[in-house]
Amino acid sequence: MSKNPFVGKWTYRSFLNEPVLNPDPKALLSSLMFGDGTIVIDDGPTELLTGTIGGDGWSLKLRGSRGYGSPSEVRFQGKGVIGGAEWIYAYVGWLVPAWPTSTDTLDRPAIVGSVVRVIPHPGSNGATNPAGVVASFYAVRAD
Repeated sequence: MSKNPFVGKWTYRSFLNEPVLNPDPKALLSSLMFGDGTIVIDDGPTELLTGTIGGDGWSLKLRGSRGYGSPSEVRFQGKGVIGGAEWIYAYVGWLVPAWPTSTDTLDRPAIVGSVVRVIPHPGSNGATNPAGVVASFYAVRAD
């Protein structure tokens, strides 16, 4: 296993940044879901980030950078052609520091951050998904 904390497989979920509370948590969750899938970050040069993000029927190639501060940071872009249309998303995230009062079993490594749709693309409902939509994401180490 790589010593690089970002290398590996991550379970990814993103949610729209909606400030309005909804009394029905299940309805709220489904209305806020922006995306979900799996991120795989490849081993490679220390600062370079490559890999993929994808789910059922879609996959984007990742390219970007990693920084090792406090906290460690990733910046990358996901690009691909889905259903004949180009998709481009940009991501920035930070590795959540481990809690000293927890354990490796209870405190899974996680990345939290923000994602933006860079260019518009057709949605599954036939409408156009506009550029500029921002969502928050988290990814939890799956391997």
